[in-house]
Formats: sequence, structure tokens, C-alpha cells
Amino acid sequence: MSRTVQITFDAHDPKALSTFWRDVLGYVHPFPPGVEPEPGADPLAAWDDFLERTGVPVEQRNSASALEDPDGKGPRLYFQQVPEDKVAKNRVHLDVRTASDLRGDERMAALEKECDRLVDLGATRLKRFEPDAPMSIGFIVMQDPEGNEFCLD
Repeated sequence: MSRTVQITFDAHDPKALSTFWRDVLGYVHPFPPGVEPEPGADPLAAWDDFLERTGVPVEQRNSASALEDPDGKGPRLYFQQVPEDKVAKNRVHLDVRTASDLRGDERMAALEKECDRLVDLGATRLKRFEPDAPMSIGFIVMQDPEGNEFCLD
């Protein structure tokens, strides 16, 4: 029997961090259980209504958030609120694969363009690694708004 994977992020602000990753990956926030959304409905607004209706205290309403691949192919992402800061390099990170079929200058130009888009969303650029055949085709290391490292590949 095969298994599925959910990737969990520790976060100070799960809603904001999930919104960042939604915009990076093209994922969607799922609707609350039992909610039949109207066409064009905002899932985050539906969650706000759901949490209020079910009596969740205001201070607990941003304790978690989730994202799903709208095509059902990628892993679910889960964001859980934690009080502590990130203090060391990630032991696991995401590779956002945006130019995996390109090589050389064309690849690096595509990665730079995507890097600019992600910086506009709130990411931080850390370092560019040039292609170094035969072991590397080049990539850019970045951080999300809460300091989690990821690579543009």
C-alpha cells in the first residue's frame, strides 16, 4: 500500500505563511469541513466564519492553516503555529522546480525571473549557484517570510 506525504511547517503566522506558499506554488486553501462553497468563494473567509461559528477563541484562530494541490498530485502542506523562532538551518527543504527542463543561460534567466516574483511575494534571495557540470545545473537559494530555506531549481 502506498502512502501520501504532508509537509508541515512550523510558523509564527500560519495564515500568512500559507498564503505566501499558495502564491508560490499555485496551491489552494481547502474549505472547512462540511462547507459547500459558492462559486468564487474565499476559503480563508469561510474558515473565519467556520471558526467563529464553532466557538474557537479568537487567540486560537490562527493556530493552523493548510494548502492542497488543486490537481491532487502534490503533497498537502500544513502550517502549525509554534512560539519559538527558527534557530538553525533546515534539515529538509523544498525545491521549487520552475526550470528543471532548461539548461545554461536560459535556465538561469528563468530562475532569476521567478526569483524576482518570489521576492515580490516576500521571499528573500540568499545565494545563486552557477551551473557546474556535471554535478549541478545551477539553482538559487531563498528563504520564505519566516526564514525557511528553499531552492529555485
